[in-house]
Amino acid sequence: MADQNSPRGFGAAARVTALAASVMDLHVRIALQEVDREKRRLISGGLFLAIGGTAMFLALLAGEASLLLWIQAQWDLDWMRALLSLAVANLVLAGISLRIGGQVLKGPFLPQTLEGLMKTVRAVMGRV
Repeated sequence: MADQNSPRGFGAAARVTALAASVMDLHVRIALQEVDREKRRLISGGLFLAIGGTAMFLALLAGEASLLLWIQAQWDLDWMRALLSLAVANLVLAGISLRIGGQVLKGPFLPQTLEGLMKTVRAVMGRV
């Protein structure tokens, strides 16, 4: 009697396995479609971020040039001294920003946060 139930049990298991495989196949197809959709969204979002970053960089350069001209005109400086004063001002601002950023990033991190940061750094560096 156990021998008669055994093939029937394998048949039911095979049908359940086939059903699970079919559901997984459907899930994989849907996931691949979503990945294609998300890939397009991420690429277009990255493209717009790059365009915005480039425009912001050009605006920064124009602002720096305008500030240089203003410094040169207001303080009656030659070009070299105006450039040096602008460079010093930029270095001071960069130093203050780096100092504040370093202080903000100090502090206790949760182990999950540190693990996530390490995984991200390894992925960016190519050491998976």
